[in-house]
Amino acid sequence: MILLENKKAYYDYEILEKMEAGLELRGWEVKSLKNKRGNLAGSRAIIRGGEIFLVGLDIPPYQPENMPKGFEKERTIKLLLQKKEINSLEGKLRQKGLTMVPTKLYAKNGRIKIELALVKGKKKFEKRETIKKREANREIERMIKQG
Repeated sequence: MILLENKKAYYDYEILEKMEAGLELRGWEVKSLKNKRGNLAGSRAIIRGGEIFLVGLDIPPYQPENMPKGFEKERTIKLLLQKKEINSLEGKLRQKGLTMVPTKLYAKNGRIKIELALVKGKKKFEKRETIKKREANREIERMIKQG
């Protein structure tokens, strides 16, 4: 069951590779995410000290009145990947212009998982081409429906 989706990532970036990772979350974060509250836009994954972290994931409080004193809305969240996967990603991220962004956050077998994509930023003309293709496909669909 998809909880959050980053549709803007498909428009802003060219997706090269996808992978699944677990998240190290607190209880109230899980409850808030299962209520489909949160925002993936603007978040990205970074590698520090051989570990991978998610920065910029916005998770609003589940119950604002009951939040602990040290509450952070956009805290750095550790991602759970195997060491060989992290090393592989680190090598790929060293290439010019590549980054890791989350595309989906979903529940799988009672656990919260995130789909990370290795991406390369699109230029303005590439974004315009994407819009043109989407508009052309919509026009074709309209013609087919009209008959």
